[in-house]
Amino acid sequence: MMAKKISQALKVKIKKIKLIILDVDGILTPGKIVIDSKGEEIKYFNVQDGFGLVLFRKAGFKTAILSARSSKAVSARARDLKIDKVCQDAYPKGDVYRKILKHFNLKNENVCFMGDDLPDLAVLKQVGFAVTVPNGSECLTKHVDYLTKNKGGHGAVREVVELILKTQNKWKAILEEYS
Repeated sequence: MMAKKISQALKVKIKKIKLIILDVDGILTPGKIVIDSKGEEIKYFNVQDGFGLVLFRKAGFKTAILSARSSKAVSARARDLKIDKVCQDAYPKGDVYRKILKHFNLKNENVCFMGDDLPDLAVLKQVGFAVTVPNGSECLTKHVDYLTKNKGGHGAVREVVELILKTQNKWKAILEEYS
């Protein structure tokens, strides 16, 4: 995966990150909601995104989910990945985001948030490293620090995790563990 060239100013921001917070639909998933004949919701998660989050936690970082919707599938995936904090039915997201900051005793500058639509805007405007995806709402692009190459649900989370790990010089240790 070729990394985008990033500015020195962006590297300074990324080096302060200690927590990644993720929206679900459109970030961890391709943004499709499938309902089966029993009314149960089915979500498609990207395996590489999930493993990226495992690596992120292994490197000593924290992870959180911040979703305006609620889903059993999200709860199950979060348990599987050992996500540190899961906030569903979180609307408005800005209010819940401030509670997450307090929970982890962090500042805005220590947080990366990935969001893809208008409910995410309030959080994107506050965090130290704001990220969106190319299949997200175009109106967010002027409010973010980074637009991923990969679409939401198709490796965008893994792309950002690797960017943070590489910028903070933690990627080499991860590679050595798997060599």
